[in-house]
Amino acid sequence: MDAHFYHPLAEKSVLGSLLLDNKLWGTLNGKLLADDFHDPNHYLIFTTLVEEIEAGRVCDVLVLAEKLRTRDQLMTMGGEAYLFELAKDTPRTSNISVYVDLLKDRSQRRKLHEIGEALIKGAGAVNVEREIASIQQKLLKVRKVSDMEELTAYSLRDFLVKEIKPRSLLLAPWLPEQGLAMIYAKRGVGKTYVGLNVAYAVASGGEFLGWKASKASNILYIDGEMPASTIQDRLSKIVKAHAREATADFSILTPDMQKNGMPDLSTIEGQRQIESHIEKADLIVVDNISTLCRKIDENKAEDWLLVQAWALRMRTLGKSVIFIHHASKNGGQRGTSKREDVLDTVIVLRHPVDYDPQDGARFEIDFEKSRGFTGKDAESLLASLIADEHGNEQWVTQTIERSNYEKIISLHNEGLKNNEIAEELDINKSTVSRNLNKAKREGLLNAEF
Repeated sequence: MDAHFYHPLAEKSVLGSLLLDNKLWGTLNGKLLADDFHDPNHYLIFTTLVEEIEAGRVCDVLVLAEKLRTRDQLMTMGGEAYLFELAKDTPRTSNISVYVDLLKDRSQRRKLHEIGEALIKGAGAVNVEREIASIQQKLLKVRKVSDMEELTAYSLRDFLVKEIKPRSLLLAPWLPEQGLAMIYAKRGVGKTYVGLNVAYAVASGGEFLGWKASKASNILYIDGEMPASTIQDRLSKIVKAHAREATADFSILTPDMQKNGMPDLSTIEGQRQIESHIEKADLIVVDNISTLCRKIDENKAEDWLLVQAWALRMRTLGKSVIFIHHASKNGGQRGTSKREDVLDTVIVLRHPVDYDPQDGARFEIDFEKSRGFTGKDAESLLASLIADEHGNEQWVTQTIERSNYEKIISLHNEGLKNNEIAEELDINKSTVSRNLNKAKREGLLNAEF
């Protein structure tokens, strides 16, 4: 193989150094992988050697030779003589970091060459988009390996006494700093309206639907779908409706204002495109997954990994991310549920069973996942957008339990029977009976019924 892709002396010198001084592995662990070795015999020697070292056993030439012999692998690589040669011909064990750098350089070049060949082959594939996504993941793997840093582990005692700043809330009770969340709903329910209102509440240090921001924080709102005029109109109404002015930075990326379209956050290139815009942001809103993560199959969990890695990187940088997403026909989130694994909060918006299109923005809010908050903070809400006497938008909320209570009273007073009320509201008959008993005690039921 071309010397650009394979350095046999570097591979031999790394192995020889480790054989002569097992303790050197402590300086290399996490920096060197088995597939960095091109020679299959070197790959086998390395994996066996490291296995012994990590098991806490001293592994010299004789021990390694015996281990390989018991697996019938010793003679395939030249026997004990070859192992002795590795140790004898190693120039200096103190230069192992130099040998590793040479080995890693060839390894990365080799992997890039293989990716280049895959690109050529992929040009003739039936599904070009799938091939591009596969190549991007391979490139990301090479980059991760090249940027790999030594991991730090803490003892229980050191971890417990380490000062770790608790996460405060960007928007109480459900959006923490360095938090990851999702809001999803069927088309037309109002998820973008909620996303914009949440973003403005955070930027103004205000509140929305009873959710309160303790301070004003910077926003990057990435919209992948709405016309710019629609976003402008909605934001104008939101600004008028909120009591506070947005004093923090509120930046918007929207398709109509871009020369070359919106970035694709399921690709490394797309993620890099927005890097200059995320620097100031405390909260990034991705609205929505299907339009801004285009090169993934929503039903394949592994396709989501690249986006998930980006979201986790944002969290490491101290930023929060809210993903806006579509619901499926059955009402659950569309595609793989693996998205929820790293999320702190998952909110679903649904039209109530008695919804009429003339109601406009009116929906139930359910917390499907609520990490770090429970009880009243996680209660389901009914939210409605109404106009005040001046024509300004105003949101009113009540708990679902309170909403159902009022509906049960109203339907009962209209003459519906308990089972009919339960069917109408899609609730249990026992819930109807319990609420009617309470309403009777409060004198809210018509006597004739």
